[in-house]
Amino acid sequence: KCGIDSDVRTHPGKQVKMEQIIVEGLEVFGYHGVYEQEKEEGQIFVVNCWIDTSFAGAIHSDDLSNTVDYGNVCLFIKKYFAENAHDLLEKVADELATSIMYAFPGVQKLVLEIKKPHAPIPMEFANVGVKVEKAWHQVALAIGSNMGDKEKYLTDAMEELISDPNVRNVIVSDYIETEPYGYVDQDKFLNGAATIETLLLPEDLLAFLHRIEEKADRKREIHWGPRTLDLDILLYDDACIHTKNLIVPHIDMCNRMFVLEPLMQIAPGLVHPVRRRTIYDLYYMLKEKENA
Repeated sequence: KCGIDSDVRTHPGKQVKMEQIIVEGLEVFGYHGVYEQEKEEGQIFVVNCWIDTSFAGAIHSDDLSNTVDYGNVCLFIKKYFAENAHDLLEKVADELATSIMYAFPGVQKLVLEIKKPHAPIPMEFANVGVKVEKAWHQVALAIGSNMGDKEKYLTDAMEELISDPNVRNVIVSDYIETEPYGYVDQDKFLNGAATIETLLLPEDLLAFLHRIEEKADRKREIHWGPRTLDLDILLYDDACIHTKNLIVPHIDMCNRMFVLEPLMQIAPGLVHPVRRRTIYDLYYMLKEKENA
């Protein structure tokens, strides 16, 4: 069964219209399973998925190309089951969900459920299965360099982001030259900001950014000291995160003009989830404070 649904969900400070395409009870055949019989004979699986997307383009155009074609989604799922075989449903669900996110750009969020009604369990049961969720998350980054070819370090880092399949819609500000912050006995910085959409969860994104920094030979020897490349997560959706390795929103972003100025250029409407102020507001508040 396929269909569409629409709802309005309230979040702090805003209303977001959620539009959804629904696929339920899709039967597909595959060879996923731990036991040899499952691998050799295969079995029926039942797939359900709920796709968050925007109907705006389709509503205005009445054109299939401006929405997520649920017929093609069903064929894609069927093809995946026919061409792949894994031991665990967890692996199947994660890989299939990620593949759908890559293949259908209009999918903003996906909940995928795979049921195994004929699982080899020696007792009566209604169903067993797994469910995963994937989404494109909105992220703001601060980028900076004050060693060597600063512009090349920043540009190469952005190209690394653009080339990764887990990142899309990369928008980069102009680069601005700024005085060092905190530890001042060092060269001037070239700073900028970027907004991205990513499938990566916060800690995974942080690890990915650290790998990009390591490629640029980043050293962490002096706090706020010179560095070939600095990539910081400023905002991640409207999340508030406080772990050993990561604090979001970035703890000092509201006091840093070299962060707010480039971010103001590309995303003035982003809202700080703690301050409940837009980047536009924060920029002019800091500017007024500095000029006082």
